[in-house]
Amino acid sequence: MLRFIEQSKLPTRWGEFNIHAFEDPFKGKEHVAITMGDCNSGEPLLLRIHSECLTGDAFGSLRCDCGEQLDQALKMISERKRGAILYLRQEGRGIGLVNKIRAYNLQDQGADTVEANEQLGFGADMRDYSICGPMLKHIGVKSVILMTNNPRKIKALETMGIKISGRAPIETQRNPHNSRYLSTKSGKLGHYLPE
Repeated sequence: MLRFIEQSKLPTRWGEFNIHAFEDPFKGKEHVAITMGDCNSGEPLLLRIHSECLTGDAFGSLRCDCGEQLDQALKMISERKRGAILYLRQEGRGIGLVNKIRAYNLQDQGADTVEANEQLGFGADMRDYSICGPMLKHIGVKSVILMTNNPRKIKALETMGIKISGRAPIETQRNPHNSRYLSTKSGKLGHYLPE
């Protein structure tokens, strides 16, 4: 059972958020919800479900679009003065940081992101969104406008009984390092991305 631990203010360059810490004792993972404004007003809440990406979020890697998506989501919430990000500790689409670096090495040798995961013995996407339900319940969310390009996230929330009132696309810039990655996300994983 996911447990709420504590919350505090989180001043950022996009404004002041609140950060809520959760612990999953069964998987030994800690997750956070970052919120701004009144989340339980009953109005649909702008929401991003973001899986941890150390290389993109912290180091600014150009191999993916993760860091740019996180920045864009924070900016969109700040502009509306209301919204939330569920930051899930599911590095590398659920395979972990070390295996993600192994997958990067396979990509350097010609595999795409899905093929690399599969060559390591993993599924294309191993993330589990079931922890989102208790996190959203804690902050009082029943209806969302989901900031995503990923149809799996929409389906996961609908399965939990969360009403999807709309989808806000998160579009980032292609570059020579992430173009194939984005095409693979669209072609093999069904993400809603422009070509």
